[in-house]
Amino acid sequence: MQVDNVFKNNEKWIKEKLATDPKFFDELGKGQNPELLYIGCSDSRVTAEDLMGMGPGEVFVHRNIANMVISIDLNVMSVVNYAVEHLKVNHVVVCGHYSCGGVKAAMQSADLGILNPWLRNIRDVFRIHKDELNAIEDEDKKYDRLVELNVQEQCVNLIKTAAVQKAYRDRGLKVHGWVFDIHTGKLIDLKIDFEGILKNIMEIYHLD
Repeated sequence: MQVDNVFKNNEKWIKEKLATDPKFFDELGKGQNPELLYIGCSDSRVTAEDLMGMGPGEVFVHRNIANMVISIDLNVMSVVNYAVEHLKVNHVVVCGHYSCGGVKAAMQSADLGILNPWLRNIRDVFRIHKDELNAIEDEDKKYDRLVELNVQEQCVNLIKTAAVQKAYRDRGLKVHGWVFDIHTGKLIDLKIDFEGILKNIMEIYHLD
């Protein structure tokens, strides 16, 4: 693909939008009011709006390697706070995907340079759930399960934040853990039991 094609595609996209709704860009310029914050992976095969069938203005999006929510990452924490406290989203989704390169790299004992401190957070997920993961003999199934557990732990990290706790208390904000099956295109709700998971840690993380 040549970069010049991007601008040709943009012109085509503009014409298509205006043909459907002549006031599309006028309305877009008035501001945003998304219902959902989507935290996903930077993988080029996993495009947030496309897989959910949503368009401009409907989703606030943050993407990084392996859809991580790390408390000392100013980028993701700024996104979460802005989306929850200012945009007042009602749902926050962490969406991982099978065949995630970041998760795969974290499963390997290799020095990956600047990626080491980032991947260590995924390796910590493996450590927390090592008994379950080591009991899985099939490497592909183990890989898929780590993808799911990583989503779960990033959702837990979200629920530990003050912004999410206050929004949950004040207006019923909901956190969701999803996985995109890159082999079928299916979006899977992991239906994580957050109340059960958090029951034993809320003494530490709960805000009054």
